[in-house]
Amino acid sequence: MRRHDPVTHLAGVPGTGQSHTVDPITTEVVRHALNSAANQMKRALIRTAFSPIIYEVLDFAVAIYDAELRMLSQAPSLPIFMGTLNFAVREAVRNIGGPAALSDGDILMYNWPYGSGSHPQDMVIIAPVFFEGELIGYAVIKGHWLDIAAKDPYCTDTTDVFQEGTVFPGVRIYRKGKLNEDIHRMVVANSRVPQAVCGDLEAQVTGCRVGARSLIDVVRRFGLDVYRAAVERIFDHGETIIRSFFEKLPDGRYVGSGAMDNDGIGDAQIPFEIAVEIKGSDVVIDFSEVPDAQGGPVNSPLPSTIAASRVAISMLAGYGEAPHEGHFRPIKVITRPGSMFDPLPPAPCFLYGWPALQAIEVIYNAIADALPGGVPACSGGCICAVVLWGTREATGEAWADGAPHPAGQGAWASGDGGTMLHIAESATRFTPAEVWEARNPFVVSRLALAQDSGGAGRHRGGPGLDLFIRMTEDTFITTVFERSKTPGWGLEGGQTGRANNAVVVMPDGTEHTVPKITHFLVPKGGELRMHTGGGGGYGDPSERTVEDVRNDLADGYISADFAMKAYPHAV
Repeated sequence: MRRHDPVTHLAGVPGTGQSHTVDPITTEVVRHALNSAANQMKRALIRTAFSPIIYEVLDFAVAIYDAELRMLSQAPSLPIFMGTLNFAVREAVRNIGGPAALSDGDILMYNWPYGSGSHPQDMVIIAPVFFEGELIGYAVIKGHWLDIAAKDPYCTDTTDVFQEGTVFPGVRIYRKGKLNEDIHRMVVANSRVPQAVCGDLEAQVTGCRVGARSLIDVVRRFGLDVYRAAVERIFDHGETIIRSFFEKLPDGRYVGSGAMDNDGIGDAQIPFEIAVEIKGSDVVIDFSEVPDAQGGPVNSPLPSTIAASRVAISMLAGYGEAPHEGHFRPIKVITRPGSMFDPLPPAPCFLYGWPALQAIEVIYNAIADALPGGVPACSGGCICAVVLWGTREATGEAWADGAPHPAGQGAWASGDGGTMLHIAESATRFTPAEVWEARNPFVVSRLALAQDSGGAGRHRGGPGLDLFIRMTEDTFITTVFERSKTPGWGLEGGQTGRANNAVVVMPDGTEHTVPKITHFLVPKGGELRMHTGGGGGYGDPSERTVEDVRNDLADGYISADFAMKAYPHAV
């Protein structure tokens, strides 16, 4: 296969260099108004969605863009979608004839993985926004649908993109406010759970309409000229924040290493390296030396690779501000087309998010050399996702559900690691047991922090979870537990945490280890046992205080045996 030359991508749109004609107070009011508009979209989506994966898990992204596809605001939800929506909007609009072909009231659908950065289940809904007849932006929601006619509702073993779901490459689901019945019938016909999918589709449409109205309200309130001047100043300020962080770091090229457990088809590990190059206030994330695209679906399309880079940098250097286009301007991303982090069609990419998760950890691993004490140790390194589905015994009705699950976070220079979802999904959550049990044929038999799962250190890693689900009807599952072979690393002498794993215990007691598997039958009475990983420790364990060790023992985070081995000075 011909090896493609590396390509450099700007992660943000460069500044205009125009002087600002708006005062900072007005600018800040506009910034908060735009963030509020995105949050109103989020609230409308949650209140109207049909599926727990939307209204409980928050597996979606809502964002508002201007007409130049610059991100104005994105509500807290799924960070790994950060900025991916501009790619989807660009391609969807291009495919229907460009911005000139849009009309007020149009709603577009788009889910081609190489333009959305996701698997086809992550459907993008786009509402163009018009003010006094002029296109001023887009309200966009990408949300996970429970099923869109892939080989299975969730897959770890696809071998090309066409097995991964029905594609809608930029089509109008609404034209000038009127439902396109032909496209709607296609949606219904291409889902195992059409009622839930159609309900979530309408919830996304509702959220986009709320976002469009809210953006128009902001523009009407301040006037188009003041609004646009404020946006330029917002972007310039965000760029300054990121640059001020990196200009303090020593120039150089820093390399981090990671590995995927396998590609979902075979069992061989896939090691890779990512370089971070700092020069002044510019930062380059270099993926050019990663392996070629894999035969299984652990390939990250370009939009998600760029999004992972944006998450890593803006979360580290953004001082907690809500992200926007200005935060991305100092970042450049180098990829090699045809590689695992820039695959070309028809390479499978259903598990696009898992290499992106690992990339964030590896980027921090590289930056640790440039900024000692500035980044945490590795987390459990995965979202430990499970999707469950089947047919209800009493009614014959198809059902499906799923969620990510928290892992232990890495300790850092100033404290212990917590237990939460990976930074790439830090605003999401997993479904409460009460909701699961009310809707689905299973019960939660155990949910507890896992003792001894966090890495020892001066500051210990956060513990993982033990979450057991017992099936009350025959149920199929797909599990995606990455880093089952490589536990999260410690820093500065800290020890590794527990690795992720998933086990099915059959009714007869037989056990099957299933960290990454598709369409596995768990019969009635069987139990899925999820063991999420712990975070790595930070600093030499011998430096942990006696009081901290005794508190960990009292709280049940560690056992006496663990304390004897890791902290003998304190026992």
